[in-house]
Amino acid sequence: MCYELLVFDWDGTLIDSAGAIVACIQAACRDLGLAVPDRDRASHVIGLGLNDALAHAIPGLPQSEYPRVAERYRRHFLDRDPDIPLFAGAKDMLAELGGRGHVLAIATGKSRAGLARALDNTGVRPYISGSRCADECASKPAPDMLRELMDEFAVAGERTLMIGDTVHDLQMAEPLACLASIQELRQWLATNA
Repeated sequence: MCYELLVFDWDGTLIDSAGAIVACIQAACRDLGLAVPDRDRASHVIGLGLNDALAHAIPGLPQSEYPRVAERYRRHFLDRDPDIPLFAGAKDMLAELGGRGHVLAIATGKSRAGLARALDNTGVRPYISGSRCADECASKPAPDMLRELMDEFAVAGERTLMIGDTVHDLQMAEPLACLASIQELRQWLATNA
């Protein structure tokens, strides 16, 4: 297995943000007097674009209310954002992969502004050659983000590996490339050192 392009999901794959995302969705609902989704429902939306996430997390919420919930969610998330850590070893792994000549990219349900802030907060921007965000093209599970990154770097599906942690990542990658969990990537690194 020789992959030229490695595309990472961000939340829950490189950064330990799942708990913060769930808590912020729940807090936004409480702030607005909406039914608070349970942990499973709120965590299922991680990786989706905001509108798709709200449609699942708060079924029956009129789309006209999405901006109010999004504003409250962002306020809660921005308070936590600078303190959300990368998973242990993630930065070193990115440096090692880049040093081996792999092109590293990110496909995320975050907004462009949110990803830019996160890359700066964590110091991994120098390792990332490209990215696609949910406010730039169709969100996961549509394959558009991955397809655009493959086109940008002129890398075919069989030479691309999508590394993620949710079913949305799998559904995005299934028609185009291989999918691996972060644990599978670490195992692959260990055997291909």
